Amino acid sequence: MQDLVLIPGLGSDAAVWARTIEALGGDASARVGDTLKDDTLAGMARRVLADAPPSFSLAGVSMGGMVAMEILRLAPERVRGLALVDTNARPDTEEQAARRRATNAAVLAAPDLRALGAGSLDYLVHSTAGEDIRRELIEMTARVGAETYVRQNLAVTAREDLGPILRSISIPTQVICGEDDRMTPLEMSLEIHQAIAGAELHVIPGCGHLPPIETPQVMADRLRALLAQAG
Repeated sequence: MQDLVLIPGLGSDAAVWARTIEALGGDASARVGDTLKDDTLAGMARRVLADAPPSFSLAGVSMGGMVAMEILRLAPERVRGLALVDTNARPDTEEQAARRRATNAAVLAAPDLRALGAGSLDYLVHSTAGEDIRRELIEMTARVGAETYVRQNLAVTAREDLGPILRSISIPTQVICGEDDRMTPLEMSLEIHQAIAGAELHVIPGCGHLPPIETPQVMADRLRALLAQAG
């Protein structure tokens, strides 16, 4: 059984990968990396590496994809296969950074994170996402909390251009994106796909920004294929 390390996105914990892990069944030994304690993407990457097996396949969604790229910068020899899911290798523009600062202020001032999280769901997941998925995401927002969200968002804002890392990747790689992702649109995944020699691109219809929770069976199938490629 191969080892698989899964990395959550911004404002997420292990619950974002739980449905995909269930769909994988016993086809991989899956663990979810901890991104809740550090204030830089590199710090998150080092923490994930410290808890990871000597050799593993790696998947990251959204911010987790950025952390995965940092892992490839720090320890490429340990990673056998890679899935980058609805993520972005570009640095923030000044406009994007300003929006993140405004979001951080709103999160810190919010009297009810559940209400704030509910208001962002239509931007985060596909319109057909079930109420159970929406409830899970709202509870996850409240559980992660404002301080952790802001710390992660500042880490994302401070990132450099991750493109040079992509061009160095030579392991089996799948670039995966929800067709209707409004947060990191398909063009960002197309750029990543084009930058990594031999990478596969998979676009999931009827899916927004979070395939691991929106379409877990599809996500599990893609990870099974990656593990087979990674050998």
